Amino acid sequence: MKRGAVIPGSAWALVTGAGSGIGRCYALRLAALGYRLALAGDRREPLEAVRAKILDRAARQGSAATAEVRLCAIDLARVGAAEELHAWTEEEGIAPDVVVNNAGIFSFRDIVSTPAERIERIILLHDLTLTKICRLYAADMIRRGCKGRLLNMSSFSLWMPFPGLALYSASKAYVRAFSVALAKEVHERGLRVTAVCPAGVATDLYGLPPRWQRVGLRCGALISADSCARRGLDALWRGRRTIVPDWWNRLFIPFCKILPLWALRPLRRFTMRFQK
Repeated sequence: MKRGAVIPGSAWALVTGAGSGIGRCYALRLAALGYRLALAGDRREPLEAVRAKILDRAARQGSAATAEVRLCAIDLARVGAAEELHAWTEEEGIAPDVVVNNAGIFSFRDIVSTPAERIERIILLHDLTLTKICRLYAADMIRRGCKGRLLNMSSFSLWMPFPGLALYSASKAYVRAFSVALAKEVHERGLRVTAVCPAGVATDLYGLPPRWQRVGLRCGALISADSCARRGLDALWRGRRTIVPDWWNRLFIPFCKILPLWALRPLRRFTMRFQK
């Protein structure tokens, strides 16, 4: 069996932000490994499209009998959203062995001009909701004696506290720090926690048009969403606490930490037009 694979239909996986981008790829890959899926996202239509693709693939492969996908349309950037999602899975009789916290919001704007509502939603989604989801499902896994897995999407930008990224990079720095500490707390209980810190990924999250995404892929500045999901899951199965997909991105971490303000000024002048 492939690493991470289960007997088809014998285990559940929960993926948030599963309607597009990296979350969609996590869902497709987990389905291919035999998991029944609970998919959460803020819009039902993209989730329906992912479910249709998974079930169509299962039918063509002759595994339709064990394939199952349930959907939860929910705004996770709210106080109490984690509890609502957990209550839904309990009502549906879903006890996930794998939880992927992928839902995210990107923001590139100076903090003093960022609307207060956006600040609240990003911190709620990236930090509060993620923390509560980990707490709720980790407690369930421990109670069931399950050797569960929790994957949290952080970002390479945590090493890039640059102008315009104050809110986003700080919220993602929390995700990595929390995940690494949680991994140590639950290790002896049989759980594994992984933080994935990708650099540029060819998705719609950053607002890049498809043409520029293709350019970024061709020149190596971006990786595909599927490549990110594949590397993230591989790190999860191996029990890695944190991973930066693509080794060459790791080489830039020390450089990002020591980049002086004078070197950032020309970049800041250029990028001000993109703040929104």
